Amino acid sequence: MRFILVNGRTPCRQSTCALCSKPIGADYLREIATQLPYCDADCYADHCVGAILALENHATTTNIAHAASRE
Repeated sequence: MRFILVNGRTPCRQSTCALCSKPIGADYLREIATQLPYCDADCYADHCVGAILALENHATTTNIAHAASRE
């Protein structure tokens, strides 16, 4: 998790949270890698959990497909 915590500064153009689509206010988080804004730490944490679950699901599916191709 790498992010920037922004306090007291709204984005130059109107932005919405990458997860819940709420308007971004004066305090928000911005992910460094993607530059996506999140309205608060909870939305950012939910995004991270979702990303981890997606990666785990992809890894599981890939392992099952790889094992089936060996048979």
